[in-house]
Amino acid sequence: MEHIVFLTGRLAQRSLERVLAGMEAAPFTWEVREIGLQVAGLMTADLIRRRLVPPLAADRVMVPGRCRGDLEALSAHFGMPVERGPEELKDLPRHFNRVGRVSTLDDYDIEIFAEIVDAPRLGVDAIVARAARLRADGANVIDLGCLPATPFPHLEEAVAALKGEGHRVSVDSVDSEELLRGGRAGADYLLSLTVDTLWIADEVTSTPILIPREPADEASLYAAVEHFARRGRPFLADAILDPIPFGLLESLCRYRRLRERFPEVAIMMGVGNVTELTEADTSGINAVLFGIAAELRAGAVLTTEVSKHARRAVREADVARRVMYQARETSSLPKGITDALMTVHGKYPFPDSPEEIAETARAVRDPSFRVQTSEHGLHVYNRDGHHVGSDPFALFPHLGLETDGSHAFYMGVELARAEIAWSLGKRYTQDQPLDWGCAAERPAEDLLHQCAPAATKRPRTPAPRAATSTDCAQGATSTHADDL
Repeated sequence: MEHIVFLTGRLAQRSLERVLAGMEAAPFTWEVREIGLQVAGLMTADLIRRRLVPPLAADRVMVPGRCRGDLEALSAHFGMPVERGPEELKDLPRHFNRVGRVSTLDDYDIEIFAEIVDAPRLGVDAIVARAARLRADGANVIDLGCLPATPFPHLEEAVAALKGEGHRVSVDSVDSEELLRGGRAGADYLLSLTVDTLWIADEVTSTPILIPREPADEASLYAAVEHFARRGRPFLADAILDPIPFGLLESLCRYRRLRERFPEVAIMMGVGNVTELTEADTSGINAVLFGIAAELRAGAVLTTEVSKHARRAVREADVARRVMYQARETSSLPKGITDALMTVHGKYPFPDSPEEIAETARAVRDPSFRVQTSEHGLHVYNRDGHHVGSDPFALFPHLGLETDGSHAFYMGVELARAEIAWSLGKRYTQDQPLDWGCAAERPAEDLLHQCAPAATKRPRTPAPRAATSTDCAQGATSTHADDL
């Protein structure tokens, strides 16, 4: 059986031992080594090389998730794998349960058409700029949305500019002349043709998206599909998704009937009528709709980002299609694949119990403040006391920072983050921005390098200070090197 050595600091040692002892049927034996520092989050590869003396009677070494430095070089030094664990030690059981089935989410089979709904009102440069952002978020095709009774004199120029940037382009209009202009300009797709306007496809090489005359007129859609099927020409068919409460369920049934009648036809589903017209977080709506699209084996989804609450729809769609593809292909539930669509809540928001936090607080011997959350609220503690509450304004007077402006500012930020996380049920880690999943950009953290000292790292003053050692997060129990 594999034997793993877990490295940690003094404050986390007992908690780590409890977590490992509580793992049922662990596929390894283990030992915990505290390597002479108080806070595990300050561990570095260089420090490990100095303090951990080989040879090691182990098959693998696991270090804290925020350990900085080159672990490949460390592995070569010790002659065995040295790996980072999860950022929170309470996540170790889930970490090991997922070994061997972690997905890179590289695969998908649904293409995203991202519509620029106000294209006629934008200049060509603005269209190209918006298209670049949509592609970065995951769009495969840029859809130029034409507006009723609104001239689009630069349609051809816009199509050419987008094609010049390497985009695939669709033109979306109810005006036959605009569709013809778009097709002749080189658009890859035309949205949308009915059984009455199929003649447009004879004039251009663009791939048509077929729709019924009216959403409930399934017969007209079937006639259009059969027309193109006989000709052997590529197309997509869209049964039209209706908004809530104006026929969403019935429209889903139309998609199902379309698939049953034409098992091999490429289907498009336009989801904007639901994401845009429902005032709810779009990440969850997109997850469900892309799950339906995956079951339908749809080939494409058309989405929009018009309403401000839907401004991340393309990015969410990109994650959702990958998640649902993997779930379908592995015949598994869409769980444990990624938490990128859980933008508001966390699955495991409070890794530490109030009792465990209190035990850690009793072991602290320095004046630096630690901030954690539990089901009971916000915990702020240092060697001088441990305070619990749900209101940062009530906690702040206990900190004694009235004459230390930089640390007062820092603690205000951290307590505000902690309050938001606790209120929503999200994971909070001191010195780290809250994780909003795919709803917000979060630059990748470089764990190979140390970070510059933070603005709050000042010479000691009589006032207690916050637990910040660097601008980069060191975890909820980070502290200054001179506190070790």
